[in-house]
Amino acid sequence: MTPKFINPPHSFHSELKKRVREYFEEVGKSTAGNYKLFIKAILLMLVFVLLYIHLVFFTPPVFFAIAECILLGGVVAAIGFNVMHDGAHGSFSKHKWINSLAAFSLNILGGNSFMWNMKHNIIHHSYTNVDGVDDDIDIQPWMRMSASQKRYRFHKYQYLYFWFLYSLLYLFWIFILDFQKYFRRKIGSIPLKKMKGKDHLVFWGFKAIHYFIFIGIPIYKVGFLEWLTGFLVFAAVAGLVLSIVFQLAHTVEYTTFPVADTVTGKMEDEWAIHQLKTTANFATKNKLVSWMLGGLNFQIEHHLFPKISHIHYPAISRIIKSTCTEYGLVYLEYNKVYNAVSSHISFLKLMGRP
Repeated sequence: MTPKFINPPHSFHSELKKRVREYFEEVGKSTAGNYKLFIKAILLMLVFVLLYIHLVFFTPPVFFAIAECILLGGVVAAIGFNVMHDGAHGSFSKHKWINSLAAFSLNILGGNSFMWNMKHNIIHHSYTNVDGVDDDIDIQPWMRMSASQKRYRFHKYQYLYFWFLYSLLYLFWIFILDFQKYFRRKIGSIPLKKMKGKDHLVFWGFKAIHYFIFIGIPIYKVGFLEWLTGFLVFAAVAGLVLSIVFQLAHTVEYTTFPVADTVTGKMEDEWAIHQLKTTANFATKNKLVSWMLGGLNFQIEHHLFPKISHIHYPAISRIIKSTCTEYGLVYLEYNKVYNAVSSHISFLKLMGRP
C-alpha cells in the first residue's frame, strides 16, 4: 500500500507556499535559475571537457593524471548537483527545453534520466525516509539505514566501512542499479512507469555512448591498466561525493523515519511537516559549499520547494525558518560539513546496535 499524507484545511504547507509566493511577487524574480547559474553550468561543462581531453589524448604523468581524475570525479558530481538536478526538477530555466537538456546531461554521465525522475523526483521527494518505499535508504543488506530494517552483526562496523561503500555508488549506478530497475520494472516496491519507445532507445543508446566515451576511447588511447586505475579513482571520488551529500540530508541523528498506519496507510503528518522531520541542512553559510553542491546543503528548502532553483534557497530559507518558529516546528541544521558528517557517523553507529 502506497502511503498517504493527511491534508488539514489550514496546513503549514499552504501557509508556507503563500509566503514564498508573496516573496517572489514582491522582489519580481523568476523562481528559475539566472545568468549566474548558466555561467556556472558552462564553466563546469568546459572544465569537464578539458579534463577529459587532456587525460585521454595528452596523457599527463602519473601524479598529474591521478590528480586530474580526482578533479574530474568532483566536477562530474558538481554537474549532477548544479545542472542535472535543477534541470530534472524543472527549475534550471524558465524554458522547458533547456530544463530537459540540463536533465539529459545525466545520460551522458552514465545514469538514466527516466530512472532518475521516477526514483528521485517522484518516489524520494514524495516518501522521504519511508522504509520500503524510498529507494535512497535501501542499501540492504550492506547497511542498515532505518530501525525497521533487519540488523546483521556486521552492521556494528558500518560507521567505519561506509566510506568504501559510498565510493562504489557511481560504479553500481552505471553498471548495475539502472539495469536492475529496467529489468525488474520497479523501483523498491513501486512499479516503474511504462517506458515509451524513445525511453528504451535513450536508455540503451546512451549507456552505449557512455561506455564508448569513458571506457572504449580511453582504453584505446592509454591502455587497459592505465584506464582502469584512472577510472576507478574518478568513479570513487564521484560516488563518495554524491553519496555523502544525499546521506547528510536525510540520515543524521535527528531525522525521522516515519511509518504509515498499517490499516489505513496514512502517515501521521501532512507532507510538508513530514519533509521537515526527515530532512536536514548543513553548512548553509559556507558560500563555496553552496556553490559546489548546487544548494543541496539547503536540503529543507529543496524538499519543500523542488521546483524553485537552488539560487533562491538562501532567501526563502529565512521565510521557512520563521514559519517553522510560528508553528512550533523544528528546523534541523548543522553549521558545518564536519558536524553533519559526525552526526551521520553517530546515526550509523546507532543503527548498527542491537
